[in-house]
Amino acid sequence: MTDATPEFRDPDDLRRRAGVRGDPDRDQHFLVDDRVLDRLAGYLPADADRSHLLEIGGGTGALTDRLLAAGDRVTVVERDRDLAAFLREEFADAVAAGALDVVAGDALDVELPDFSASVSNLPYGVSSEVTFRLLPLGKPLVLMFQAEFADRMVAEPGTPEYGRLSVSTQHYADVEIVERIPPEAFDPQPRVDSAVVRCVPRDPDYEVDDEAFFLRFVKALFTQRRKTVRNAIRNTVHISGLADGDAVVAAADEALLSKRPGDLPPAEFAALAELAAETTEVGPGQ
Repeated sequence: MTDATPEFRDPDDLRRRAGVRGDPDRDQHFLVDDRVLDRLAGYLPADADRSHLLEIGGGTGALTDRLLAAGDRVTVVERDRDLAAFLREEFADAVAAGALDVVAGDALDVELPDFSASVSNLPYGVSSEVTFRLLPLGKPLVLMFQAEFADRMVAEPGTPEYGRLSVSTQHYADVEIVERIPPEAFDPQPRVDSAVVRCVPRDPDYEVDDEAFFLRFVKALFTQRRKTVRNAIRNTVHISGLADGDAVVAAADEALLSKRPGDLPPAEFAALAELAAETTEVGPGQ
């Protein structure tokens, strides 16, 4: 890294050289606002390890260019093989120097490197799947999402946006929206606003013995979010895998059972999941 202010490639010039226009049907919306691009890496925590940055969805390299200045080494995963080839050619010097590795493939399938942090403008169609591949790895993340998705990630109990996504995300990290991005920052413009979310990994303030069951239990109860917790437990044993939902209800606190799933903070979900696992057998569920 260098203290000098670098000259970055123009996003529009990159797209012209790559010969692409973007395709909403293929979830291709290129971030072209230089001011937004310049800010993204700066949203990493001040103490974040920048030795190996991961970018999911490199596109034509506008963000890649900035990440090369922000970190010691960058790995880009790009599912469009033509764009992956373009990135290798456009940044040939960085590739030759070992500062950049371009992986052609789907971020859900390829083997990810041992990265230290990720800054990515995620393809919106797979943003949830990619995020939950990254979160368990315990690395700082700065990720761009559809604003509605981001609002659900950071939502608090008792709000309309609070749900399975909120609990699952906040299980792994402290999350906050650090910037909202209008459609005009992209070309072609999406039909929705976007938002940048910072995820700082930390251990939850509760114990979970079986993480897979905990997350499945949360999923199950939120399929019945308008029901009481009592009825949600009973009605979703096919999802949670609980052998005897009635036994769990009999063992749980009445004040908790009378609430609705959307009112339970992650710690109460965890305590209830632990009680459920202690009370009855747990199968694989759905």
